Order: sequence, then structure tokens, then C-alpha cells
Amino acid sequence: MPGGKQEGVERAFGAENRARLLKLFLDTHPPISPFDAWKAIYRLLLWTDRTIGLAHCYESDKCQPGRAWYARSLAFHSWVANELGVTPAGVGEEIDWLFRTAVADFAARDADVQLAKAQKQRQPYAGHDFPTPGEDMGLLAVVRDSIGDYLTADPPPDAWRQMSERVTAYLRQENKRKNLLGEGFEDTLAAIIGRIPEADGWEIRTRVLLGDIPGFTPQGEEEKQKRVDLALWDKANAQRVLVTAKWSVRADREEQFGTDFQAYVRANVGRPFHHVLITNEFDAARLRHACTELAANAHLFHAVVHVNPEGLLQAYGSPLRRSAAELPALIAAARLVPLSSWLEHTLSS
Repeated sequence: MPGGKQEGVERAFGAENRARLLKLFLDTHPPISPFDAWKAIYRLLLWTDRTIGLAHCYESDKCQPGRAWYARSLAFHSWVANELGVTPAGVGEEIDWLFRTAVADFAARDADVQLAKAQKQRQPYAGHDFPTPGEDMGLLAVVRDSIGDYLTADPPPDAWRQMSERVTAYLRQENKRKNLLGEGFEDTLAAIIGRIPEADGWEIRTRVLLGDIPGFTPQGEEEKQKRVDLALWDKANAQRVLVTAKWSVRADREEQFGTDFQAYVRANVGRPFHHVLITNEFDAARLRHACTELAANAHLFHAVVHVNPEGLLQAYGSPLRRSAAELPALIAAARLVPLSSWLEHTLSS
């Protein structure tokens, strides 16, 4: 449907616009180093859980007031604010840049598209003061009741309508966040790594066919073509790194990890390759499982790379209990590795 809503969604949340926005962000921010790469990732992708007003680190239903993860969310939010150099109230404006910018692009475009599509059908009712698509009178009433006394003048009707349309479009597109936490996480990692000076000698590709990576044979026609989330190899082909990039780790993804790795092993005709998981998972049990899972007689992942495990430890607090008690040992054994350390070691080797 050219020019329609779906096309608008694809333009705003698709790979081409993600690449444009990532370039815009990185062009207008200080140069990236392995040490501060995690901050760029959080500024781009971490978001505020609207139900509690705090930086998201775990499933929303488990983070509600009175539950254990609400206290952990408060601790994580406080740590994020301190690390990014803002007040706790200012965290929301400092993070989620990629999604907020994409939504702003879409919201403005979507309102115009919806109204244009409705004009012909609305024609018989012209002059009867019908609400326009996206105009939510209940929302406007809430806004008026909340801030009306602070307005120096009542905005014109068109201003109220435009605000309602844009807020409605924003709320409607929240489910598009999964696109940015899927392929968007891969694109963000690739864009940031590509800006690090030490990465100049590396090829960095997202969602690349396994057979297009040096040292791997193309898969047969009868096989499902395997794509690697993120692959890095130096131009001398001395080292290859296959990255499974998942913002969070669900049970269905855990099952897929082993299947993917076996496909990599079967197709490999070159030197041994590194297989790592990069994640922002906060569930200690899932992280422990990923760190200790075996494939044949070795670890499935050479390392599990966390965006920043310091935030993870801050969330769990002290003393660490149950499965979280194993996190320091996993970090000390280099099974759970900070992104900064992994980047520094990998790109310099």
C-alpha cells in the first residue's frame, strides 16, 4: 500500500531509517571508545518502563511496587542516573533516543497519512465537527485537568488535536520497540564498534549469511539459510567472531543457541572461531545458564558479554542471594564479561 500506514511504519522503524538515525546520533556525539560504548548503547536503546517511571531492567509485571524487582529497578535507575551524569528525574530524556526519534518521525507522518486517507469518507459529514483520526477527547480532558491551571492561554483547537494525534500514535507504536531490541540491537552494536578506532582492521556485518563469512562453507539448498546476528572478522582472516546479540534471553532463545552453534560448527572449514553472546539480560539464572552451558566438551559461548554487569550487580544489591550470588564468580572467571573489556581485548588481539 504505497504511501500508506504500513509503508510509514517500515520507513520509521526499518533498517534504512535505523542506519540513518544511528549515524546522526554518532555524528553528533563524542567519539566512542571501548570504555564508554555501553553508555552509547543505553542512550540509544535503554528505555523507561511507563508503568513505574524507571529505567527498564526486567519484565514489567514483576517490577511493580511491592515486588522485589521494583526495589531492584530503583537501584538500577539510580546507578544509570549517576553514570550518565543526570538526576533520576532526567534519565528518561537521556535514554531511548533511537525509539523516541523514530516514533517522532512516524507520529508526525502518521497523522497526516491518516487524515488524508479519511478525507473522502468524511466528506458527507463536513461541518458537523466530527473528531479526526487520533483525536482522543478523554486524553485531552486528562491533560486539561492536569496542567490547565498552568497554561497562560488555552491553546487553539488545532494544537490540542495535533497533540492528541501525536500522543496516540506514540502509544500505538510502543509495540514497535521489539524491532529496535531485535535487529536494532544488532545494528547499534555494529555501528558503535565500527566507530571505535581499533576496529579499523575489521569487517563488521549484521545478519550476514553464514556462508558469506570467511572460513565457512555455503549451506546446502536443502538447509535453512543461517544468518548470524553480528559477525566480525579481521581483514587478514586471523580471527573470526560470531555474535549472538539478544537484548534479553528467553527460554525459546536458549534452545536456539545450541542449534545455531551446531550449524556454525558443521559449516566451519577454517580456523577455530569465537562464539559469544552479547546481552543486557538481568535475570541471574538465565545469565548463569548461558555462561555455563556446554556444547560437546566445551562452553557453548567463549564468553557471555553483558552491556555493563556493574548495573546488574547494583540492581541485585548486597548481599547477593540465590542465583545472583554466583554472578561475581562468573565475572571473576571471565565467563560474564563487560562489553568494554570484551571490545578492548577482541579488537586489540
